[in-house]
Amino acid sequence: MHKNDIQLTLRMTLSFVVLAIIYLVFLSFISLYFGLGILPMAIIAGLMIGTQWYFSDKIVLWSTGTKLVTKEEYPVLHEIVERLATKANLPKPRIGVVNMDVPNSFATGKGPKSSVVVVTTGIMKILEKDELEGVLSHELTHIKHHDVTVITLASLFSTIAWFIMQSSMFSSMWGRYGYSSGGRQQQGGGVFLVLIVAAIVWFLSFLIIRAISRYREFAADSGGAYLTGQPLFLSRALMKISGKVKVAPKPELKRIEGMNAFFIIPAISGETIARFFATHPPIEERVRLLMEIEADLRRSDKVGL
Repeated sequence: MHKNDIQLTLRMTLSFVVLAIIYLVFLSFISLYFGLGILPMAIIAGLMIGTQWYFSDKIVLWSTGTKLVTKEEYPVLHEIVERLATKANLPKPRIGVVNMDVPNSFATGKGPKSSVVVVTTGIMKILEKDELEGVLSHELTHIKHHDVTVITLASLFSTIAWFIMQSSMFSSMWGRYGYSSGGRQQQGGGVFLVLIVAAIVWFLSFLIIRAISRYREFAADSGGAYLTGQPLFLSRALMKISGKVKVAPKPELKRIEGMNAFFIIPAISGETIARFFATHPPIEERVRLLMEIEADLRRSDKVGL
């Protein structure tokens, strides 16, 4: 295993451990405060996991306006994906296209058998075939690593904390203006405590999930580079896409930046806090990793001669 992959795995594992500790503390607090046992909390968590997991890919495809395409419509796209899927020992995913000038790509699905690889029409206009292959290898690595499921599970209790935080805010407001019962008003301090704890859990998990997302982008770059054996092509593709995204019209970027966690390059309009809480590593760091993999592969080739 490449030394960067070992370091990446360690950082990702540490992030998940910290996230798990935060969630365990949060669950213990909620269980004690609301008087819920382990079984009710497990049932609620299970229902939320199932719902979020089942509908995640459908929501993503619908919200991006993705059209599933046939081999007759996009033969080159299908040929590349089919060849890479075979090489990665994956079932061939469905292929979707978004009619959009902003160049980008993403993968979604509940698992390898139900996965979808999506590209925009803009990305096919600016990339050479080898560069497009690098991008698709990145997306197939996301599928192989079950990244959609991982992020969904990691986000679960962050979502619960967000809803509890919202409901606590509304309860506090209604109590403050006298619309709740006297008993509820007397519990204002308790509601405020729930609000504070939920806010802390949501914020900490928000930051850690962003870190996990960045690590998984590194892992997908690395996996894609080794899958094709040509890191330079993915590197060139990332730089081309990044360059085009930077000069894309802001209204177009605003329309899609809510899906940044899925894209290979985030579409940031320049007027969003996403710059400070990025889902992706800086493009320079990604290119540097790919260059190191390129050097590693070339050394391996020389040793094998």
